[in-house]
Amino acid sequence: MLGRIASLIMKELLTLVRDRKSRTLLIGPPIAQLLIFAFAATLEVKNVSLALYNEDMGRHGHEIVMRLAGSETFTDIRFVRSHEEIVRLVDLQEVLAAVHIPQQFSRMVEAGTQAPVQVILDGRRSNAAQIVSGYITQLTLQYGRELMRASPGELSIPLLVERNWFNDNLLYIWFTVPCLVGILSMIIALVVTALSVARERELGTFDQLLVSPLSPYEILAGKTVPAIIIGVTEGILIWAVGVLAFDVPFTGSFLLLFFTVLLFILSIVGTGLFISAIAKTQQQAILGAFIFLVPAVTLSGYASPVENMPDWLQTATWFNPLKHALITLKGLFLKDMPFVEVWANTWPMLLIGSCTLVLSGLFFARRLE
Repeated sequence: MLGRIASLIMKELLTLVRDRKSRTLLIGPPIAQLLIFAFAATLEVKNVSLALYNEDMGRHGHEIVMRLAGSETFTDIRFVRSHEEIVRLVDLQEVLAAVHIPQQFSRMVEAGTQAPVQVILDGRRSNAAQIVSGYITQLTLQYGRELMRASPGELSIPLLVERNWFNDNLLYIWFTVPCLVGILSMIIALVVTALSVARERELGTFDQLLVSPLSPYEILAGKTVPAIIIGVTEGILIWAVGVLAFDVPFTGSFLLLFFTVLLFILSIVGTGLFISAIAKTQQQAILGAFIFLVPAVTLSGYASPVENMPDWLQTATWFNPLKHALITLKGLFLKDMPFVEVWANTWPMLLIGSCTLVLSGLFFARRLE
């Protein structure tokens, strides 16, 4: 019995090693994913964009500004001159946090009274916001302890006053549910599309399609539309469950949500069709979908902020439709994102979808010739 099992094991290993496509799937994707994960998959928050609004002309306000600007965590410092600029930068997600030092800050420190420093955080990125809040608290408390050692009992310690915009209590589920609308609908649409042609080949019904009056592009449309319908329906269903069952607020327009999900699924279906066109079996199709899904989620900003990644990876994320979808979905859920901002984040998905659908169509038609 052991000999028969050993022979079967050897046969399976030789099948994998001798097949060129299997060798490629076993060696190439894991190495590529290792390189991506090593740089992108990190819980550390760095390269943070910070807005500084210093109305204080004294030395204590200047000292806090210099310490924040000199920190390795904050690599993109925006010096602003009004509260309206802070609103704009946080609203457009150009900064993760903003620090406002009031006009009488140094005078209050010298007088030994409470000297507040306002910290405004983008609650849509709840995990990163909490970590950045800890960084800012650590810097200001360290300065406060130095003041107390230099002049014990005479000077006050700066008091941080935090405000979390769009997610006051930094509830993580308010961040998770909008992201899951995109991630789960992407998984369903990709797998359904990737398996569509491969399943026909395995069942032997693909040849029947080839001899039918349908043209290659009509077959392609017949494979595309059901996946779009299923993906969009899945996204809307998850949205409804999130709002009704988990009490996640939805402040935006349902039509804009539908528009976003539709463009997103279109961009994903093109990728699924390409995988389906080159896969001969359902196993290959599933592996191809997995190879795309894992880096797509990693580079979307869901688990790790995009700002943490190297510049070349941040550039690569522009070609990831999930990244654009998550920005828009979180905006529609939590801040009533207007159409202008929705379009600014969805037109890349339209471009990606157009390119992937055309390329997969050309490849699909050539495989049918």
